[in-house]
Amino acid sequence: MKKKSYSTEPPSYSLEKGKNDGLDNPGFVNDNGDMENGQIDKKDEEIDLWELPELKDTSKPFKEMNGNEKVVFVLWVILRIILFLGFLYLFVCSLDFLSSAFRLLGGHAAGEVFRNSDILRNPVTGLMIGVLATVLVQSSSTSTSIVVAMVGAELLEVATAIPIVMGANIGTSVTNTIVALGQITDKDDFRRAFAGATVHDMFNWVSVIILLPLEVISGYLFRLSGAIVDSLHLEKYKEGKKDLLKAITKPFTTKIVQVDSKAIQKIAKSEDVYSLLKLCCKSETPDPINKTLSNGTWYMEELSDVCVTPCEFIFKDTGLRDSEIGVILLIIALVLLCVCLFAIVKLLNSLLKGNIRKIIKKIINAEFPGKCGYFTGYLAILVGCGLTILVQSSSIFTSAMTPLVGVGVISIERMYPLTLGSNIGTTTTGILAALAQDADKIRNPLQLAFCHLFFNISGILILYPIPFMRVPITLAKFLGTETSKYRWFAIFYLFLMFFLLPLFVFGLSVAGWEVMTAVLIPIACIIIFIFIIKVIQRKKPSLLPKVLRNWKFLPLVFRSLEPIDRVMQLCFCSCCRSKAADEPPHQRTDMDTKI
Repeated sequence: MKKKSYSTEPPSYSLEKGKNDGLDNPGFVNDNGDMENGQIDKKDEEIDLWELPELKDTSKPFKEMNGNEKVVFVLWVILRIILFLGFLYLFVCSLDFLSSAFRLLGGHAAGEVFRNSDILRNPVTGLMIGVLATVLVQSSSTSTSIVVAMVGAELLEVATAIPIVMGANIGTSVTNTIVALGQITDKDDFRRAFAGATVHDMFNWVSVIILLPLEVISGYLFRLSGAIVDSLHLEKYKEGKKDLLKAITKPFTTKIVQVDSKAIQKIAKSEDVYSLLKLCCKSETPDPINKTLSNGTWYMEELSDVCVTPCEFIFKDTGLRDSEIGVILLIIALVLLCVCLFAIVKLLNSLLKGNIRKIIKKIINAEFPGKCGYFTGYLAILVGCGLTILVQSSSIFTSAMTPLVGVGVISIERMYPLTLGSNIGTTTTGILAALAQDADKIRNPLQLAFCHLFFNISGILILYPIPFMRVPITLAKFLGTETSKYRWFAIFYLFLMFFLLPLFVFGLSVAGWEVMTAVLIPIACIIIFIFIIKVIQRKKPSLLPKVLRNWKFLPLVFRSLEPIDRVMQLCFCSCCRSKAADEPPHQRTDMDTKI
């Protein structure tokens, strides 16, 4: 490819007829104020960053191998498959350890947060508490179970708990975003993996932005779920907490650590809890005994539960506090997670070469023929829902899919409906937990579980059937492109979206509606204004004044991450550099490429 030349003097816009006000002019000025000399290279236009890669199989064809070579080849394939399954098992176990570590570190804080029901009456506060609590315990199942238990104990009303469940829906997507960081060393894999992970984040955030105000105004989720629950004949379902995946991982994970999931619920109910570690695995309630008083009267005395089978695990009776065990377990979980993820990616790249990769990609990303192709995504939603019901965790399912997106086996467009199905599948945990409540207390918890279900279904009906409305895919691809060029932005995004932003909005909501609206409404207006200008810049720039046809009138720091990136490179190391050395200036990311 011929090397392009770049002029330092920005030319004026040409207003000649047929030049589209300078946009088709050979001397076009981009948002950074740089001139792009000449017409856009056709080859550059044809490059699709999101096209799934093709790996050439450079190994010797199987037909050309002799007998010994075929035996070695088959044994090597079998060994790699066994290693892949082994590392996948440890990967799932590391997610369980990560969840346990966060529960030990943040379980007491999460329980204390849920205890203050007066603060939770503000829907925005409830939403942000749901996000923060789920991030702290690394499990939406745990946070929603706490809320379900509090609703069942009449400590929370259903209408108050709905925003908390919405927040839990957002917080659960932090796990697969963390998993995507495991592929940060490869630019292309990281771009795809981060986009595949954040498509879950974007769907949850956009759904909440649309549906939370609608719920506050109309209460449609509360009314719809209430009508459905009232029409059912409710009975207690004792077998409502079956977990297929934990039946496989439990023999190993329980040898390391066991966390009492009911302890956080007890803290939320203002009960005293010394430790979150599970000390008793099985307890029994003795029969009541007959007590006779001195005056001859008698009564039946109820006895407290007696531990029959104490729990045994490595971290039991170590003398360490919960927070200290949590830190140790967090380090172990992160190391194990990174090692397993690295091994899984390498093994996938080794196994899925040439024709094998083509066959798998063709099956996973296949479309129904003709006009029926529109319904392929709905089948993917059902598959995602079914697999999530089997493993009883949307975090585990989406985290397992993220490396496959990174290596190019699953496309972003296919990952999106799988994620939507996973969001539906994870609501079954809350429904089964509600069905396990006492028969006289089952109505409100089940209504809340149905609110969670219909919230996700409503989001899907808005953001999937019409292709134009699949905004989460566009946003996820933007984030993938940004983070592949500016690696530090991935860490910044993680802390911003799951810690800093929820804490900031939570602080504003606690300060009162007046303060919150005074701060958030101007910010929302600025975002809407920028979005409208961006759309007009792309569709009909001639409608705008010259100064608004690009963003070069703004300081560079307001329209590009490049100045911050230079500072990050100086502060940290060369591995955080944003771009490859041969990337031309016209590929820089600025406000002109953000939507």
